[in-house]
Amino acid sequence: MIARTSRMGVLKLIRLPLQAVIVGFCLASGGLLAQTLPLSQNLINFNSAEGEKLLLESSALKDYFPLSTQFVTQKNQAYCGVASSIMVLNALGIPAPEAPEYGSYHLFTQDNFFNTQAQNVIAPEVVAQKGMTLDQLGKLLESHQVKAEVHHGGDVTLDEFRTMVVKNLQEPGNFVLVNYLRKAIGQEIGGHISPVAAYNKETDRFLILDVSRYKYPPVWVKASELWQAMATVDSDSGKTRGFVLVNRR
Repeated sequence: MIARTSRMGVLKLIRLPLQAVIVGFCLASGGLLAQTLPLSQNLINFNSAEGEKLLLESSALKDYFPLSTQFVTQKNQAYCGVASSIMVLNALGIPAPEAPEYGSYHLFTQDNFFNTQAQNVIAPEVVAQKGMTLDQLGKLLESHQVKAEVHHGGDVTLDEFRTMVVKNLQEPGNFVLVNYLRKAIGQEIGGHISPVAAYNKETDRFLILDVSRYKYPPVWVKASELWQAMATVDSDSGKTRGFVLVNRR
């Protein structure tokens, strides 16, 4: 089926390849998608006809393809920040250490993410117990040859948030990680970190590639709701949550 190029930006050729990518993305989740928790009505499941349509008609989706290629599930319930970080590092092509489980191949994994500099920020065993704060996320990323620009939700307006993130999603070679309170968007229940992959202007929704695939599928969330969820206070830091813009140094 030929796509309507006037509404699809970079998707100028045919619709079939994108459909194949979407199918592959869903299949990569295996049986996990069937086991996820139900979504509240304000969220749109990416693994649905409506969710696919939003991607096909997105005005900013430069990050979708590199992130979906590197998509992983967090290895434990507190490693959302680690899983999100290695997706970004691998998508950026940052020189990675050897991954012993893959022989002599080099790849960022959740097991080799904590180099010496990262461990000076926070120990992996601490993260495994309680996760990480937004500022710690930024410092951990910067231990791996990237620039991490941290923005706390309470310090930016909705318009500022939307403008910065949409600009990022329209450009190649940079990414966005969001730290938000699940409860504020109708999910269960605490703070969470995941990458943002696309923006649909008509519906004013962002696509979150949720790294806890055992719990929720990727979802389209209203920009206003995500912004409100990032403006909540993290009890560990005493600061609001927020987002990180990640670029090569």
